Amino acid sequence: MIHRSHPDIVKRLKRAEGHLRRVIAMVEEARPCLDVAQQLHAVEKAIGEAKKTLIHDHVDHCLDAAANGQGTTTRAVVGEFKAISKYL
Repeated sequence: MIHRSHPDIVKRLKRAEGHLRRVIAMVEEARPCLDVAQQLHAVEKAIGEAKKTLIHDHVDHCLDAAANGQGTTTRAVVGEFKAISKYL
């Protein structure tokens, strides 16, 4: 199922991909470590934001639907929330 947040997640991941390519090029060019570290930080932030958006979207839509009686027990909903929350 595609949610409204998925296009934003794809944009964030593509941004991270671009940063990562730049990091690889910088290492190959023997650029200063500070510059490389800054770009690596940008990669981490972009991926982290994509992950956070995905998890929040899952909680907002999938778990909410399950909790409102769409074929899933409360125990199953709580179990799924616990499983996905370890990635926060």
